[in-house]
Amino acid sequence: MPDTARRLVVILLFDGVDLLDVTGPPEVFSLALRETEEAAGYRVLLAAATTDPVTTGAGVRVLPDVTFAEAAAGAIDTLIVPGAVEVDAERRVHPLVDPRLVEWVRVLAARAHRVASVCVGAHLLAAAGLLDGKRATTHWSTARRLAADHPAVTVDADPIFIREGDVWTGAGISACLDLSLALIADDLGEAVALRVARQLVMYLKRPSGQSQFSAPLEQVSTTRRVEDLRHHVLRHLDAPLTVADLAAYAHVSDRHLTRLFKTELGMTPHAYVESVRVEKARQELESSDATLERVAALCGFGTTDTLVRAFRRRLNTTPTEYRRRFRLPARH
Repeated sequence: MPDTARRLVVILLFDGVDLLDVTGPPEVFSLALRETEEAAGYRVLLAAATTDPVTTGAGVRVLPDVTFAEAAAGAIDTLIVPGAVEVDAERRVHPLVDPRLVEWVRVLAARAHRVASVCVGAHLLAAAGLLDGKRATTHWSTARRLAADHPAVTVDADPIFIREGDVWTGAGISACLDLSLALIADDLGEAVALRVARQLVMYLKRPSGQSQFSAPLEQVSTTRRVEDLRHHVLRHLDAPLTVADLAAYAHVSDRHLTRLFKTELGMTPHAYVESVRVEKARQELESSDATLERVAALCGFGTTDTLVRAFRRRLNTTPTEYRRRFRLPARH
C-alpha cells in the first residue's frame, strides 16, 4: 500500500463493531471532496485482521480493504477506532476490548498523524495507553467503566467530542458525524466543513462542549430517595434549591445529602442542580423566543450573568450563540 496518499484515513474493522461508527465518517469525508476544488481530499481504507468479510453488530457484513499489517506498512493521516458493545441479561452495556485488537491499535497509532475514537472505541485507545494523562470522552453509558478501568485518563462524559493534541475522542454513535466534521474543519477550514454540514442537513457544528445527553435522562439512581430528590429538583427549578433546602426536603443532614449525590450521581448537589437548569435553559432557547432574562428566571439562575457563566462552564458557549445554532424552526 503506498504511503504517499494524502489524508489517508484508516478505519478499524472487527466482528461486532458498530456499523455507523464505520460507515459514518467515510460518508462525511466523501462530501469534503465534492465541496472543495482540491484534487486530493481523503482516501478511506477499512482495515481488519484479514480480508475476510466482517460481521458488524447490526448483522451487516462488510468487506475490508486491507489487513492491519498492510495498513501498518505505510504512513496514515488519520486512524479511526470504532467500538463494539455487548448487553448482558440485565441490559447493562459492556464495551468489548479484544487484547489482540488493542495491540494493533498501538501499532497503527504509531504510524498515524492523528488518532480518533468513535463512541466506545475510546476503551480501545485507553487500553492501548493512548489516553493516559489526557482528557477523553465516550458514550455516557460506559463512561464510568472507562474511568474505573483507566484511572490515568480524565473521563468527561458530557462533551460531544474532545481533542487533546493529536488524539480525538467522540461520544455517542451519531457523534461520529460531528467528529468527522471537526476533522475536516481542522484540515480544510470551517468554510468547507460548513458546506459539508449543509449537504448532511446538519448544523455546523455542534460545539465540542455541547452535552451528549440531557441531564434529566442520565443514569437512574438506585435509591428511591435520590430519585425523589431529582423529581423535586425538576419541579422546583425556580426555587433556590440549596444544599440546605434539599437536605431539609429529604430529611437528612447536609453532609449526608452531599454523600448521597456523589455516590448515586457522581456529582455534588450544586453541580446536579446546575446541570438540570442548563438543560431546561437549552430547551427554552431551542423552542421559545423568551428573552434571556425570562429564561434565567424560569430556570432558577436569577440573572443573565449567572446563566451565561453556567453555559460557558458546561457547554463552552453562550446562551445567545446556542440559540443561534440550535433554535428549532417555528411550526406553521
